[in-house]
Amino acid sequence: MDNFRDRVEFETSEVESVYQVQGVPFPVGVRFLDILVTGPFGSGKTTMVETIGGWSGEGYVDLGRVNWWRNRLLFFKPREIHFGIPFVGNAEPVAGDWPNKPVDESRIRLPGPKTRFYHTDWRARFVFDVQIPSAETIYARRRERAARGTHPVDANFSFDSIEAEVSAYTAVALHLHKNGFRVFVRSTIMGQPNVFKHQVI
Repeated sequence: MDNFRDRVEFETSEVESVYQVQGVPFPVGVRFLDILVTGPFGSGKTTMVETIGGWSGEGYVDLGRVNWWRNRLLFFKPREIHFGIPFVGNAEPVAGDWPNKPVDESRIRLPGPKTRFYHTDWRARFVFDVQIPSAETIYARRRERAARGTHPVDANFSFDSIEAEVSAYTAVALHLHKNGFRVFVRSTIMGQPNVFKHQVI
């Protein structure tokens, strides 16, 4: 069991006021056109984006890259994105074959705060909807997909790598929240949204 993820789940609270988009609950006050759906492979990103009628095709965002928030793919929302994540001891960002290492938060690039009226408030421009089911749920789902042969990414995976990916996405979600991005997480596929209780830095 992923103790880090369990601890973070304990430190979230369920959103009380929601509205429905094609049966999927979203926090009141979150604009549908601001949503970026992310999370581990097999967490339900594609299913959710297709259900709510978002843009097809997964985008890729390297969080260690300068100005990743200006990527044109992020202008077309809601859509599914996959993160390239920097890890301690890895020179390049990881987007697969997840290592059992801490996320290197110091290498995650962040836009500066809005200081002038005419500047873009990048931290308010996106809403990250992070799908983080349990590693057990994802493992079972990916085994079913592997048997059908529908997703090339399922050709080679392990429970340990899925646990590492779940931990990485949880750490990134919390880091983005603490730094002023709008983030909510779901512990079940298209389930009830939760928000972190942690104070924004």
